Amino acid sequence: MPLKFALLMGASLIAAQPALAQQTALPAVPADSGAGAGSAPVAAEDTSKDVVVTGKLDAARASIQPSLGATTYSVTNATIQALPGGDNQQFNQVLLQLPGVAQDGSGQFHVRDDHNNLQYRINGTILPEGVAVFGQTLSPRLVERFDLKTGALPAQYGLRTAGIIDITTKSGFKNGGSVSLYGGSHDTIEPSVEYGGSSGNTNYFVTASFRHNNLGIEAVDAGRTALHDDTNQYQAFALLDHTLDDSNRISFIGGYSDQRFQIPNPRGLHPQGYQDANGVTHSYDVGGVTDYLSDNLDERQHEKTAFGIASFLHDAGPVTIQASAFVRYSSLDYMPDTLGELLFNGTSQRATKHDFNVGGQVEAVYRASDAHTIRAGVVISRDHGTSNTATSVFRLDANGVQSGQPIVIAENSAATEMTYSVYLQDEWKLLPHVVLNFGGRFDAYKGYRAEHQFSPRINAVWTPGGGATLHLGYARYFSPAPFANVASSSVALFVGTSAEAPGTVATIPFAERQDYFDVGIQQQITPSLSIGIDAYHRRSTNLLDEGQFGAPIILTPFNYARGRIDGIEGNINYQHGPLMVYANFAYAKAQGRDIVSGQFNFDPADLAYIKSNYIYLDHDQTYTGSAGVSYRFGGGTRAGASMIYGSGLRRDGAVPNGGKLPPYAVFNLTASHKFERAGIEIRADINNVLDHVYEIRDGSGVGVGAPQYGQRRGYFFGISKDF
Repeated sequence: MPLKFALLMGASLIAAQPALAQQTALPAVPADSGAGAGSAPVAAEDTSKDVVVTGKLDAARASIQPSLGATTYSVTNATIQALPGGDNQQFNQVLLQLPGVAQDGSGQFHVRDDHNNLQYRINGTILPEGVAVFGQTLSPRLVERFDLKTGALPAQYGLRTAGIIDITTKSGFKNGGSVSLYGGSHDTIEPSVEYGGSSGNTNYFVTASFRHNNLGIEAVDAGRTALHDDTNQYQAFALLDHTLDDSNRISFIGGYSDQRFQIPNPRGLHPQGYQDANGVTHSYDVGGVTDYLSDNLDERQHEKTAFGIASFLHDAGPVTIQASAFVRYSSLDYMPDTLGELLFNGTSQRATKHDFNVGGQVEAVYRASDAHTIRAGVVISRDHGTSNTATSVFRLDANGVQSGQPIVIAENSAATEMTYSVYLQDEWKLLPHVVLNFGGRFDAYKGYRAEHQFSPRINAVWTPGGGATLHLGYARYFSPAPFANVASSSVALFVGTSAEAPGTVATIPFAERQDYFDVGIQQQITPSLSIGIDAYHRRSTNLLDEGQFGAPIILTPFNYARGRIDGIEGNINYQHGPLMVYANFAYAKAQGRDIVSGQFNFDPADLAYIKSNYIYLDHDQTYTGSAGVSYRFGGGTRAGASMIYGSGLRRDGAVPNGGKLPPYAVFNLTASHKFERAGIEIRADINNVLDHVYEIRDGSGVGVGAPQYGQRRGYFFGISKDF
């Protein structure tokens, strides 16, 4: 039996979950399982009326944006706590447990073989994009529940459409909180604190954490300890909401992250020099220095993000409306090892990017009758970015030989993009067991380019009885290139230098336009067991991808003229009493043809081949899987395990991206115990139990920057105390 199936026999019944009602990708652990503070609202005093009002307004807010017809996978805070690492792990690690989510290096992940193209929402409001690469802006500690919505999305979701990560924050706490300390292998130490409470009609919640380890980015070799890979990461989050009366509520959400990374070094390498026009090899020379040991490189990246969301919710009879204002500031600062990079690469770049995004979002639902529910909304945002680079290079003579000492070429630029979106849709109960959701949205943007599109959407959901739900949907999508990442480099400035690009054509990226078809069935076999399956077919014009081109770890978007992505995915869930079991499996195939933007970054021979041939996208992974089990014993003890599987991302072969890396499966274990009287919980986790050495990237492939290996075995321990 092939490895990829032998490892995933338990996941052979693959399923997807159409969301007519709330579905779960991982079964929900009961709230009384000691899952952690905040898993269920608790009042410090008799506040039953406040709880009723809060619940009514929460339900009203949720009704504005249901995911009818989309494929929705949901995870609760209690389930996060049951996974190895609990809420001490980073948010992307939780997402890897969902169907069709593939692991990549640098904390990246891919939903249904798309590259990024994700939108985050917090309590229904869009969180604008930023320029962070490694950093995780959001922590699992703020999550009461989150939904990953994908497939043929209803009309309220646009611009970023591979997946909508919709987070519902913790709220409704008794006056109290917890402090915790977590740490172990890889010099990991992670203290955190959270506190929540209420006063009258006002609720609040705050959390903060610090993370240090010596594996901030995936190692570039298979060694147990990465070289020069320390990270220090600070995160903070706050929520405040105030209920004005039975129909009105105002709220504020804010967050901040400050994260510093060392760029890991390869061991034992020396500069290989360069070849001149006659094929003769020379060494770069900086003030008489020609050699440099790679172990001594000192490259660093600093990423910061701050965001705020203010919202007003009004619920009156058949109409509910939420109006929000949002703002996000982010920055990325790459600090090179100038001497080392010049000797190894012939170029070194100091790069700083800042991005400031501000906008407003108004969405409403009108319950016109028992058969018709109308939803509409408008989103307007302004994104301003600045980019400052200072690139050290050598001038080359007519024979391609270094001429003189390094010079610095400065490039400073700024740009603004305006984005406008509006949508209207009708949820129509066509028959007692058939619901049709149809509508459309219009999106337009003006920045480096000016483009627009009207995008129709239609979904049908049929519940014939017997626990079955079938859905069929079509969506037209429009996704501009991520504004903050669009390169503004002037290719002509570097002609005749050691940083001269392979080509001279530098077309600005286009918006991707996509036709998306999705069909699936969900079957509730018993109250404890559900299975299903979901398939999708996508065809794109100007398919967006991203790559790393240069030493700064900044992803740059580019387009394939044509793209095709197809797949099938799903899960099987079992939840009965103290036992939770889940398994997910996905197949996907993603290809593109003819690179039509950012062409100067690519080898001319590769461009010529790709112009007339479909190639696999670098982040394509044929098979992806995950599985887990958790059991709650009596007396507050819980044990569990999780697994992720990948058949391997692409690497170069006989053609660009023509090969793939070996498959891998990684198993993790967890155990915890809650001393209820003392309010103390202890936990122990083992990551990569079998110490499997696996490579996520080998450094080859279209737009791939460096090799990256998965984390080796690690032992972690934590203790938390309620107060």
